[in-house]
Amino acid sequence: MLKVGVIGGGSISEFHINPYIANEKAQLFALCDSNDQRLANAGEKYGVTNLYNNYKELLQNSEIDAISICTWNNTHAEIAIAALEAGKHVLVEKPLSLTVEEALAVEAAVKKTGKILQVGFVRRHGSNTKILKQFIDQGELGEIYYAKASCIRRLGNPGGWFSDSSKSGGGPLLDLGVHMIDICWYLMGKPRPVSVSGNVYAKLGNRSNIENLSFYKAADYNSSLNDVEDLANALIRFENGASLYVDVSFTLHAKEDELYVKLFGEKGGAEIEPEIAMVTEKNNTILNITPQIDNLSFDFVSAFTNEINHFVDCCIAGKETLAPVEDGVQVMKMLNAVYESAKTGKEIYL
Repeated sequence: MLKVGVIGGGSISEFHINPYIANEKAQLFALCDSNDQRLANAGEKYGVTNLYNNYKELLQNSEIDAISICTWNNTHAEIAIAALEAGKHVLVEKPLSLTVEEALAVEAAVKKTGKILQVGFVRRHGSNTKILKQFIDQGELGEIYYAKASCIRRLGNPGGWFSDSSKSGGGPLLDLGVHMIDICWYLMGKPRPVSVSGNVYAKLGNRSNIENLSFYKAADYNSSLNDVEDLANALIRFENGASLYVDVSFTLHAKEDELYVKLFGEKGGAEIEPEIAMVTEKNNTILNITPQIDNLSFDFVSAFTNEINHFVDCCIAGKETLAPVEDGVQVMKMLNAVYESAKTGKEIYL
């Protein structure tokens, strides 16, 4: 039985907690949150008595085998390193860190301790992703040389810590772009990135003046606090000649929200968002293929369940995770390069 502690009690923690509770191989053993009232409420809700308002005290509990880190982005690396050094396996929400230096420090701690660290690239665990990955691995698309992804919110700045760069490290690029870049890079076969050209814009703010259209607001929403970008875009080039274009926004003068992930190969193409689909050519005819599966779209809840179950299995069996620390480091290199390119107005070589 894997005894697990969850650090951080924000909204994302529920998507970790519930799968742990449902997993017969795991026990939700401890919770940690700096907000005492929220911590007490969670303890009562989930029947957990080992409650901590300081993660360092939780890590001192020798009964705990593994932890999930569901805290602000600026604490991910610090807590991950401390947990690894305390002998715990770690599942850390994305992004792995705020800087490449922090990411490399986490990687060094993984190598030093020999513990499992899994990065929260949850889209890798979607059922539609797994199906497409099988087709790609069997060569159905051939060499994938181009991908493009977009996650546009016309009105969707969550505010709170999301819009406070001291805690989040950035806006839609670190919240949404991390998923878009990772899922494309992963399905492309994880080629080594060599250069990044990016732009970020802060033109609209959080648009708290807008009426008659609701949007998700963080628990600590504060309309007066917003120092992150509205929009980011980037062109990433890889060592094998492939390229990836991505754009993401919290707010934009767009007609509607938009989400797509597209891959293009020598033998075929594919989409994973908004629904899985494939394109191929047979008998001099182009075919659009729709897999006959239960859910063509990404299922948020089931993907988190798959992710948690995979983490538990890796911890118990000692096998390599689908989202290892090395991948977290590479994604951080790409994300940081977008900001650096935008700041300098130059293409960044990795």
